[in-house]
Amino acid sequence: MRPLPRSFYLRPARTVARDLLGSYIIRTLPRTTIIGKIVEVEAYLGDRDPASHAFHGRTERNAVMFWRGGHLYVYFTYGMHFCANVVTGEAGVGHAVLIRAVEPVSGIAGMKRRRNGGHKAEDLTNGPAKFCQAFGIARKENGTDLLGNTIRIAAGEPVRPSLIVSATRIGIRLAADKRWRYYIKGNAFVSRLSR
Repeated sequence: MRPLPRSFYLRPARTVARDLLGSYIIRTLPRTTIIGKIVEVEAYLGDRDPASHAFHGRTERNAVMFWRGGHLYVYFTYGMHFCANVVTGEAGVGHAVLIRAVEPVSGIAGMKRRRNGGHKAEDLTNGPAKFCQAFGIARKENGTDLLGNTIRIAAGEPVRPSLIVSATRIGIRLAADKRWRYYIKGNAFVSRLSR
């Protein structure tokens, strides 16, 4: 499963967000490889989007958002969780796509172990923090080049436009009306269905 090319990420965030659905995120660890199908994402549009970490410009925390597309921006939130975003566009733009949920495909036993066991399949990776915990993504993965070997995204089956739901984003106060969350209709691993 070869990584998607850099050109895939150098497009507008909302386009990349929709096209990420159905793709596979692959995490290579020392003794295992884990794979999940991306089923839910949210786009964040830099200085055009008050909900974006990049809205007020570049800081030490959000610097990776301003790198060239195809890198992983990982941040710590609520003093307890990591969330991972795919950087999009050219360097300096500050756009990214949050990976909200994936459908576990391979390495599920390890995902359960990292999530402290006891979770049914549908609850294993159906949220951005759950996904990061299951995949072992934390602060040191911030800035990872998605064209490398440790974390990469590979093409999957394209999702028909009729199966892509556009909904409001979750857990934000500003620009909460923007329908920049996208998910695969009918997929059991989506974190929350639209109201």
